[in-house]
Amino acid sequence: MRKVLLSVAPVCHETVTVPEGVKVPYTPEEVAREVIECARMGTGMVHLHVRNEKGKQTADLSHFSKTIDLIRQDSDIIIQGSTGGVAELSLEERCVSLNDPRVEVASLNMGSANLGEGVYINRLPDIRYWAKRMMDARVVPEMEIFDLSMIASVVKIGKEELARAPFAFNFCMGFENAIQADPDHLNALKRAIPGGSHWGIIHEDMTDLSLLATAAGMGASSLRYGFEDSFLYGEGRLARNNMDILDKLIRLLELMDMEPMTASEARELMGI
Repeated sequence: MRKVLLSVAPVCHETVTVPEGVKVPYTPEEVAREVIECARMGTGMVHLHVRNEKGKQTADLSHFSKTIDLIRQDSDIIIQGSTGGVAELSLEERCVSLNDPRVEVASLNMGSANLGEGVYINRLPDIRYWAKRMMDARVVPEMEIFDLSMIASVVKIGKEELARAPFAFNFCMGFENAIQADPDHLNALKRAIPGGSHWGIIHEDMTDLSLLATAAGMGASSLRYGFEDSFLYGEGRLARNNMDILDKLIRLLELMDMEPMTASEARELMGI
């Protein structure tokens, strides 16, 4: 059976209205509890922002590091730190997760994009700064792609020796006013990346698992799920917790003769 890395992003965006009946984990104890259970079920990586106990992004590592402390008591899941989120933070504040030595992978946004009514700013000098910080910390960058043109920026920083091939791409689809969650767009992104690269997908605001299934069928190495992306796993089907989405995703993969990759297998794939 072909194996796919499943990644969970367990905490929703600050600005999202949480539907009634949904329990979003915010405290270190709540986040760790769900991450450990997701790891037990087959999730190989967790995507964590540096947040406070109310889910608001911050530069204070206290709750972030405590969450990892608790996760590490029961799981070897790969820890991915975010360098995204609130663009108003300074460059160093946005990559403060790299200061925890247990972070093994970090998201690296590869350009600016229209998101909603605003602009998510990631200038090339900023990208170089974060890429250099990741290289110094021996953290593997996951290249977050919001537009086809950003793939060329990955190649550029590779030539500048700020990132090493094979690259790990993550196609960020479905964000309002950015690239839409469409199989044709997904195919164009896949065809544009350098040979030998790994790739996966985020489907923001998804209403079902169909695009994740499409990506898996097209050869994706990783699939992300969780409350940061959506509360739904099917049309009108609301998840009570992150495990509800994971359960349906694993069943879907089984029908496609696929299974989740272990954290150890994922480390080998990503060169950690």
